[in-house]
Amino acid sequence: MERIASPENQEVEPARAGEFAPLELGPLRVWPPVVLAPMAGVTNYPFRRLCRNFGAGLYISEMITARGYLMGNRLTRLLASSQPDEEPRSVQIYGVDPIDVYEISRELVSEGVEHIDMNFGCPVPKVTRSGGGSAVPLKPKLLARLVGAAVRGAGEVPVTIKVRKGIDDRLQTYLDAGRVAQEEGACAIGLHARTAAQLYSGEADWDAIGRLVGHVSIPVLGNGDIWEAWDALRMLRQTGCAGAIVGRGCLGRPWLFRELAEVFDGREPGPPPNFAEVCEILFDHAELVIDFFGETNGIRQLRKWCTWYTIGFRHSARARGELVRVNSLAEIRTILARGDPDEPFPPAALRAHRAKGGRTQRVVLPEGYLESRGDDTPPRGPRTPAEIDAFEKALRGG
Repeated sequence: MERIASPENQEVEPARAGEFAPLELGPLRVWPPVVLAPMAGVTNYPFRRLCRNFGAGLYISEMITARGYLMGNRLTRLLASSQPDEEPRSVQIYGVDPIDVYEISRELVSEGVEHIDMNFGCPVPKVTRSGGGSAVPLKPKLLARLVGAAVRGAGEVPVTIKVRKGIDDRLQTYLDAGRVAQEEGACAIGLHARTAAQLYSGEADWDAIGRLVGHVSIPVLGNGDIWEAWDALRMLRQTGCAGAIVGRGCLGRPWLFRELAEVFDGREPGPPPNFAEVCEILFDHAELVIDFFGETNGIRQLRKWCTWYTIGFRHSARARGELVRVNSLAEIRTILARGDPDEPFPPAALRAHRAKGGRTQRVVLPEGYLESRGDDTPPRGPRTPAEIDAFEKALRGG
């Protein structure tokens, strides 16, 4: 059977017996060593469940704000929620106040969360402008206070952190972040091998992942440019990292986790689904989303998913123009019924960018932020219900 893969992956061999070890995060043992990246507006319970049905691994919620959760914000609580079939339960938190971080960690653990990830890589301007997200690692003492607070609040539950390389090529912080994570008791660090200024443009710097592996003794998880299952094998072999974080590559392609399980178990993956099979996966996803968010909000969210699932198929551009305006599941079915059910999955779509384009940005920091890098004073985060709602909307847009 001909391998359906991009040219750089045609000759990559499946994992050899014993070549890779399970990812160990405290009491958690994850095989294959694959993690679903927390993505705003994406990794809610419906998508996590869909991915989990295709393959094993660790599936992290989209980022929730500590203050919003503690204040009972409806959307924040919904996004952090789970169902009995989700095990282990993993939640990513965002907070810039050590007290909030400690309290949310305690509360999440009391509710059965088995893994907490901390976001220190968010590049959204509204976040960095206030000194949060990817700006936090510029102040190692502040980073230490926050990580330490989460570790103490979580007790025996493993805490990991996720960072970018830094603000830009001039202000790189990932090595200091790794040292702090290790010293404060985090059990692993994930590195998105791009800077905040890069956003999602260009190629991920896998060499930086390898440098971080050589700098710390805790496991390093590599993030960036895992478009195909073979990319994860190449990343682990090249960098020595303990696991791969999968982000944009699985948008509209949840079966990627099945392929990842197959190659890590030493098997050649089967062919990707054809158009009819993709549509069935989309409909399964749609029912989960509508059940979780309700009809109106669910359909609104499904518009983007429809475009991600159909990209690359013949005549899909016209269909996507209609799919972004649908108001019911029946409309989605009618539009997709025009496609050729037997059309095979297009190889050109394997590495197609389904979200987050190639633009870059100039990262804005608070005035005087770089002159006080030894300071551990938390920046002011969103506090009032209105501020929390605005912050959550900014994250969904970033």
